[in-house]
Amino acid sequence: MKDDRIVARREAARLEEPAERARELAERLGLRPYPVNYWVVDYDEMNELIAYDGFQTRYPHWRWGMKYDRQRKQDAFGMGKAFEIVNNDNPCHAFLQESNSLADQKAVITHVEAHADFFRNNEWFGRFAGDDEEPDAAAMLERHAETIAGYMDDPETDRGEVERFIDAALCLEDTIDQHRALAAERGGETAEEFADVDIDERLDRLGLSSEVRDQVFDDEWVEAQEGREHLAAPRPDVLAYLREHGERYDDEEGKATEREPWMDEVLELLRREAYYFAPQKLTKVMNEGWAAYWESLMMAEEGFAGTDEFLTYADHQSRVLGSPGLNPYKLGKELWEYVENAANRREVVDRLLRVRGVSWRNFHDTVDFDTVREALAPDPALEEVRSDTLDRFDPDDPRVDADGLERARAGEIDADRYPWAVLSYEGLCERHFSLAKPAHRGFLERVGRSELEQAARYMFDDEVYASVEEALADVDYGAGWARMREVRESHNDVTFIDEFLTREFVVEGNYFTYEYSRATDDYRVASTDPDDVKRKLLLRFTNFGKPSIAVYDGNFDNRGELLLGHRYNGVALDLAKAESTLERVFELWGRPVNLATIVTEYDDHELEVARRRGREPDGEEVGVRLRYDGDGVEHHELDAELEARIGAAEVDYDTKPDDWLA
Repeated sequence: MKDDRIVARREAARLEEPAERARELAERLGLRPYPVNYWVVDYDEMNELIAYDGFQTRYPHWRWGMKYDRQRKQDAFGMGKAFEIVNNDNPCHAFLQESNSLADQKAVITHVEAHADFFRNNEWFGRFAGDDEEPDAAAMLERHAETIAGYMDDPETDRGEVERFIDAALCLEDTIDQHRALAAERGGETAEEFADVDIDERLDRLGLSSEVRDQVFDDEWVEAQEGREHLAAPRPDVLAYLREHGERYDDEEGKATEREPWMDEVLELLRREAYYFAPQKLTKVMNEGWAAYWESLMMAEEGFAGTDEFLTYADHQSRVLGSPGLNPYKLGKELWEYVENAANRREVVDRLLRVRGVSWRNFHDTVDFDTVREALAPDPALEEVRSDTLDRFDPDDPRVDADGLERARAGEIDADRYPWAVLSYEGLCERHFSLAKPAHRGFLERVGRSELEQAARYMFDDEVYASVEEALADVDYGAGWARMREVRESHNDVTFIDEFLTREFVVEGNYFTYEYSRATDDYRVASTDPDDVKRKLLLRFTNFGKPSIAVYDGNFDNRGELLLGHRYNGVALDLAKAESTLERVFELWGRPVNLATIVTEYDDHELEVARRRGREPDGEEVGVRLRYDGDGVEHHELDAELEARIGAAEVDYDTKPDDWLA
């Protein structure tokens, strides 16, 4: 163990200088990260941290051991190596595996600095702490761990009961209102969320005789119902509703009884943790893509990976971006590049449309795009910053950092290793202008007539420049990065994909959808239509890709039963998992629980005919209500009114699986 600590300290000392330089470069590029503390850990410690979601202390529970074992096996069998883990906190804490190569460590550090910027500046992360508050996640999770461990160690509390209660709560950890700030929940629900129920008035409307009424609805039953609340609208924060109104089923008494105080506290702690981790799930594509973009720019384009490290880094990045399936790193990075290119194209088009004789109608015929590309290429001096070229730079040039230039000339900065230290933000913007890069050749030419017309529609000073060269001299090379930072502040994955996954992006990136086919009993390409690709991705990221469940009634049928509704968007639930989850919900409610959903039923004969003819069968959508009463699950026909209510028009994006299949 002593030798391990020596190795870790030696590695930490080796990484101190790269970490400092990476922070300087990130800030020079316009990022504003949280401070980051870097820790060097060994293989086992890394797997433990990954199991603990990036924190050193979590509440005692078997799930952490399961996650640790899964991660260890993934690494051992080559299914995924862990390079780092970083948490959203101020300061952030990033953990580097000591066995990584120096190239890998540098890649991780640049990646982490971009994550720290995203954590600090994306408003979805700010919603957890609240206005003018900074995250203190490590301390919060440690307090939660101590509290839950205390209950487990309490001789008056059954440890197994605590673990079962946590199991039940964790089945619902994503059933929160992730679009609502946690701070807004602290005061509880508003009066408008509940509809007042006058039991006497409702009984009067039934027109029952006093004799029948007294026999069927006795005073004890009426009094019990007065305390029950009927929701006026579905409530998406299921965990909060269960915390406030749930009970527990007492086997000895055979009925629901008041929960123990520790149960309410544990449920609230787990709910707060769900809110803390929600922004990371809401922005997975954006966040990983953002980090991959800036890591690539710093490591490859700015030479943060030395010449002897570049091949190792290239292999590192190819493994990350080349992972199969829906890869958030690759998709996110390509979307951010599209945001950058689109903003830079708008900037250039805006200048060119102001050239005398150029209009949106004759744009493609008048503009010589080869000439434009040459004009947009960065000043060669900016690409050749070295210790032997420093005399070529003027400290008064806005593209030059005067202090950095002076220090480089004095030998305090190694301009060969860190050429960016001599340049200002403006200089780096020109040095990395995206439309001048070979990888994006042709992006400017692809501007459509509709985009040109829209740009010209409100352009009144349309003859500002006498020539194309004069117009391009006024181009703002920072337009793309400015737009990226603007988008980074306010979007989540759903809004990000909805706005920027355009037809142009899908076609140029060769994206497509694939689906399971009942006709062929396997998966096949379903559609290459850009609208289908967008709709399917939006469904994938709505509610973390999980079914949207809300509380529809806390007094269903006036029997004190809980009614949950699956906001059906064309994707059916796995009924076996739904039934298992209802059993867990029963433990948090204490009385029978119901789940309204819609399933698609297929006739056996129709399935066989469809398979023979190679087409998809026509199924029938049927409403069903699952009910669990503590003994077993019953299936009931769903009321037509309730079936209409659970249709999730606001998240279905006008699509169903059948629409994706050719």
